[in-house]
Amino acid sequence: MALYNQQAPTRRKVFISYHHGNDQACYNEFSRVFHDQFELLTDNSLEREIDSGNFEYIMRRIREYHLHGSSCTLVLCGAATPRRRYVDWEIHASLAQNMGLVGIGLPTIQWTGPNSTWKPARLQDNIDTGYAGWTLWDQIIANPSLLISEIEASVQLRGVGISNHRPRMTRNE
Repeated sequence: MALYNQQAPTRRKVFISYHHGNDQACYNEFSRVFHDQFELLTDNSLEREIDSGNFEYIMRRIREYHLHGSSCTLVLCGAATPRRRYVDWEIHASLAQNMGLVGIGLPTIQWTGPNSTWKPARLQDNIDTGYAGWTLWDQIIANPSLLISEIEASVQLRGVGISNHRPRMTRNE
């Protein structure tokens, strides 16, 4: 009788980018629901943690201490997320490292039309190219395997179709 080596699904390390001031409750719920599926990296506010005006230093800290070891960045998109420079910088650094990217529309997201939402511009650029995945909060809470599929699809692309040309935000809007 042959023994088959069945591997458990990869437990991905994912970096979570979100606006701490407005969306902490959603992050907490996300962490509660998905703690067994993913190793979540960060729930610290970079603005409080990194006290520096030096952009290159901040980007190095994001890469080395927050994104290191992650295969995908998840962007929790609420009403104020598109205005946050650190969210933009985290997306920029993730793309520069060819990480997967998936946006999640929170219940507080602003709708701009019947089927469109206001999200960080760099995220939208990559959704438009097909590099980044996009889903809504209610969908992943109802069906957690949907998020796993979005992450796996994004990670498989590994740099194909990345759009990271946009200037980085210099301040919160």
